[in-house]
Amino acid sequence: MGQALGRLLRERGESIAAVASRNPERAAEAAVFIGGGARAVCYAEIQRFAAHILVAVPDDAIGDVARTLAGAGMRGGTVLHTCGARGAEALEALVAAGVACGTLHPLQTVASPEEGVRALPGVAFAIDGAPEAAAWAEHLVAVLDGLVLHIPTASRPLYHAAAVMASNYFVALMATAVMLMMEAGVEEATARRALEPLARTSLENAFRLGPAAALTGPIARGDANTVRGHLVALKEAPAAAATLYRAAGLATLELARQKGLADVPAGAIEELFRKGIKA
Repeated sequence: MGQALGRLLRERGESIAAVASRNPERAAEAAVFIGGGARAVCYAEIQRFAAHILVAVPDDAIGDVARTLAGAGMRGGTVLHTCGARGAEALEALVAAGVACGTLHPLQTVASPEEGVRALPGVAFAIDGAPEAAAWAEHLVAVLDGLVLHIPTASRPLYHAAAVMASNYFVALMATAVMLMMEAGVEEATARRALEPLARTSLENAFRLGPAAALTGPIARGDANTVRGHLVALKEAPAAAATLYRAAGLATLELARQKGLADVPAGAIEELFRKGIKA
């Protein structure tokens, strides 16, 4: 994430003075990827080169970086972190030292620096923090043609849970669907190819039409016998697949009710999901 943001911001006119990492070799590699003559330094040195610092490290490491910067003498300037689940309190040591702290969380999945350069422009960014920090965050979002989401600290766990469900859980759902296709005798590569158009169209419809209007399938139709057949078949699949099917099925049932599914078939399907199929 840090490399992708650094490269994009540098290409869009921002000056990237230095890049820091616990590993000097990784810092050097990141500086080369970002370009523009950025220096590769250690954490304790970076505040000598820049008054505005973006911390893009794993969530559990944010506090350590903040303490290192504060310990190195940082007493002013602005620091943002890219964690989605936490607010400026993650930078507590710097807040106590008088640094304006805040957050800049890109609502996008980034599997590699190269992928991030392609995928980050135009996405939403959750920001919060001290006025100076929030102002810098809004500037960076504008540079990246993004959408600003003002998410206060108290709401960040819910915001981040939504992000996890829209990204990580979707990946897990697709992995489970591929696995079930393989259990049905379809080769993995063929299963992915077969499921892709269905998944893409369903996702596009959900955003274009709204989730309830986009819903199709046996639950939307109130077809309890089909659901029962799925649950019977899933008894032979890994337990996690059946658990996921039932949990997702209950959420799907709520959408079906919003779409107008009658109480009798809805109740029959809910009983199947909650009680399961007896051996």
